[in-house]
Amino acid sequence: MGHDISGVNKVGKEIAYARFSMGNYNATILYSVLDADEYYAGVSGSGGSSTFSIQQMEKALNTFNQLYNNEDSMSENDFLTWDKKQIVEFLQNCLATAKEEGSVRVYFG
Repeated sequence: MGHDISGVNKVGKEIAYARFSMGNYNATILYSVLDADEYYAGVSGSGGSSTFSIQQMEKALNTFNQLYNNEDSMSENDFLTWDKKQIVEFLQNCLATAKEEGSVRVYFG
């Protein structure tokens, strides 16, 4: 069990992926900035999906950057550093696809 969150383009090709173990509370960061808490099912995602616009992805990335990129990285553990990296890469890849195609679909497994 765990959180396997995938971003896909219009033809269904995976363009972004984030993986969190079932006990990794940092998964809630990604659900939260995407305003997708209804897809959080505790030890995994709900299995649902949603389509996000360019504006929604921009907002998610901006929110993440405001909340988490201003922290002192010297005080972070390696686990949080890794999770922050995978979250920002996920959001950037989804935003790039949304800009190319008008939207991006995200699956919460």
